[in-house]
Amino acid sequence: MFRRTLRRCRSRCLDNTFDCITISFGLRNVTDKDKALRSMYRVLKPGGRLLVLEFSKPIIEPLSKAYDAYSFHVLPRIGSLVANDADSYRYLAESIRMHPDQDTLKTMMQDAGFESVDYYNLTAGVVALHRGYKF
Repeated sequence: MFRRTLRRCRSRCLDNTFDCITISFGLRNVTDKDKALRSMYRVLKPGGRLLVLEFSKPIIEPLSKAYDAYSFHVLPRIGSLVANDADSYRYLAESIRMHPDQDTLKTMMQDAGFESVDYYNLTAGVVALHRGYKF
């Protein structure tokens, strides 16, 4: 199987190069998500698909509150105890909070040109898998 990372190819990747692009737990760290999605669309072949697996927004209110409490209070403490690095775990919680919710990311993918965009909530929305196609 031939693999190449988008990071390595940046502007060197030709249009319509890849059959499939996947990104897992990385899009939330991208500063300009719209630009990244447009670039992914550009390098996909017609008929290709993009799969985005990313932390998202819980869809059950009690879980949402518990998840926030865990992410912002418990997780940094665990990071401090285990890795002596509370800041990285605090960043993780903040980056998840700042990442677009499921419907917003779906719209962003559509705005970048993707069609038949849908998503599947996993663990009640703590994680979501988005899928879009280039036709």
